[in-house]
Amino acid sequence: MKKNVCPDRLPDIQAAKCDNNGEALSWVGMEQIDLPVEIAGRPVSAKVNAGINLLSSPDAEKGIHMSRLYLLLDELTQGEMTPALLQHVLGAFLASHQGRSNEASIEVSGELLLSRKSLNSNHAGWKAYPVVLNAGLTPSFTVTLSVGIPYSSTCPASAALSRQVAEWQFRHDFGNRIDPLSATEIAQWLGEKGMPATPHSQRSWAWVSIRLPSDAASLPVLQLIDYAEIALGTAVQTVVKRSDEQAFAVANGQNLMFCEDAARRLHHIFCAAPFCDTFDIRVEHQESLHPHNAVARIHGKGGHHAT
Repeated sequence: MKKNVCPDRLPDIQAAKCDNNGEALSWVGMEQIDLPVEIAGRPVSAKVNAGINLLSSPDAEKGIHMSRLYLLLDELTQGEMTPALLQHVLGAFLASHQGRSNEASIEVSGELLLSRKSLNSNHAGWKAYPVVLNAGLTPSFTVTLSVGIPYSSTCPASAALSRQVAEWQFRHDFGNRIDPLSATEIAQWLGEKGMPATPHSQRSWAWVSIRLPSDAASLPVLQLIDYAEIALGTAVQTVVKRSDEQAFAVANGQNLMFCEDAARRLHHIFCAAPFCDTFDIRVEHQESLHPHNAVARIHGKGGHHAT
């Protein structure tokens, strides 16, 4: 019986010289790698893109050793994701291809599940926030954190038109009255007919991307979400009892917003955010009136610059 033969040295085709001029490649790596990570103290089932550039040289090799990068990514699973950990892994990427690369990047995407309290009834439920981390070493180190925040937006124009219809209905019902109206009659009318038209509202999204300060020790995911939801005032809810739904209706009535209003609210609050170097904001109102969306974008510098 023949024994399996294990040669002392296996062929390394990636290390072979290129057949052509060995042009530089701006990025080579892997996408959609499954990885369990921890962000803001919560487990996240993430998809990871990881790669490096490939420098040009007369004796350039065919490609990179992707398995080296893949194995190094396991360090991201060993504890809380931090800027320092990302920088360490990116440095290890370059060290694993010494002299062949001087840029490395990692993108981590997933959904962060957070427990959020109801508005009034003291219940709590879970809500998923899309999160994307982009870290690069080029040779300076940068980290960008992007989060999607769902909220409700009620159209100010639609609200004004609805109020006008209510006014017309009131004049129609009471315009010929000579005697004074009592508070009881008015309250009864409001309860039965006071809303003959309703303003349109829709689920909306704020996509906030911030570049972290160079000295950031952690990923400010929770702070970013809280800042955005405070600015908007109408975060979508999880558990909803009747008192919560009423409180949500009040919040929408007190925070009428075009997409332009929402973008400016977010700009104002993130200009003061101490955990933010620069930011980019995109808001999307998924219209219930139209088959298209209303979108606004804005960018600026965060409160870190004021410290």
